[in-house]
Amino acid sequence: MDEVLLRTLTPAVIGVLVRRGADFAAAEDAVQDALVEAVRAWPDDPPRDPKGWLVTVAWRRFLDAARADASRRHREVRVEHEPPPGPVREGDDTLRLYFLCAHPSLTPASAVALTLRAVGGLTTRQIAQAYLVPEATMAQRISRAKRTVAGVRFDRPGDVATVLRVLYLVFNEGYSGDVDLAAEAIRLTRRLAAAIGHPEAAGLLALMLLHHARRPARTGPGGRLVPLAEQDRGRWDTRLIAEGVGVLQAALARDRLGEFQAQAAIAALHADARTAEETDWVQIVEWYDELVRLTGSPVARLNRAVAVGEADGPRAGLAALAGLDPALPRHAAVAAYLHERDGDPATAARLYAEAARAAPSLPERDHLTRQAARLNARLRGRAAQRAVEDGPAAELDL
Repeated sequence: MDEVLLRTLTPAVIGVLVRRGADFAAAEDAVQDALVEAVRAWPDDPPRDPKGWLVTVAWRRFLDAARADASRRHREVRVEHEPPPGPVREGDDTLRLYFLCAHPSLTPASAVALTLRAVGGLTTRQIAQAYLVPEATMAQRISRAKRTVAGVRFDRPGDVATVLRVLYLVFNEGYSGDVDLAAEAIRLTRRLAAAIGHPEAAGLLALMLLHHARRPARTGPGGRLVPLAEQDRGRWDTRLIAEGVGVLQAALARDRLGEFQAQAAIAALHADARTAEETDWVQIVEWYDELVRLTGSPVARLNRAVAVGEADGPRAGLAALAGLDPALPRHAAVAAYLHERDGDPATAARLYAEAARAAPSLPERDHLTRQAARLNARLRGRAAQRAVEDGPAAELDL
């Protein structure tokens, strides 16, 4: 089975059913049933037109469910007008479905979760990891969202900001998770930016391009995580960097600054530095100040503390970190890095180990574990050296 093909076709098939009159929740259920049938039937009898096959089977599943629902007998009328099987009009309904999932009747968090499940193709487990919540909690959230929109016609597109948050989460999951959706998120964001001319859509596109440009250098042999300062910058995609910077400059020229433009500006400053030592940390701190002003995000404040530590020294970074909740994800990792730079390897090793235990991914956990082991080895070496140096003195005392 071609899972990539199924993931690509799913939103298009949902879009066809919605256009034919199915409400979103029923359409999504019907398409899931059709996908199960495809997994069973296609290996032995692959269809010539996979999309048309899925549309036909999903529409029949929808009609079967409609007939069985006595409280919705008016849907029986659709049986007499069932579209004949055959080729389906070409078109990409994915972007339209992103807007439909950002419905006014849903909270932003529910809209994001529902879209990631129905359109992005992520599992409930993957969405829960993106939100840093238990899988059972996310399953309940998605179920409530589907119940909320059951019977609701998606005739009012949702908020652009919610759609951008959805695309951002899909990109992040594709960038670091076990389902590669980064390229799809870039494609959709590129289409969105071209369609609506919104500066924040352009800012998000620039941010994605700039981060994606560094992707080849982010991992080493065996999937080992390579921190930004240690990456081989010769492996960065200069074409994507140039495009991202150009998109960002055009967005900033419109003088309607938003959080994604600010994040993209930070990414552009990293991309502009030929070496880690040449990074303009002072300007990065200024952009983090803008980002904190725009969002008030604790994560932005946490990243700002790192930048302050680079620009003004580790003591200043630790002071910026002091006002943040230690329970914040990656707080321990940031504190460990700043304490190490401040000459306190014992505290840094302990915090690296603590951060490793809470790491959201295996590569990150392994990286933090190696950092803790490196510092502990250094501390043991120092202790052994002191023991050798103190030995003769101890004997003289005797």
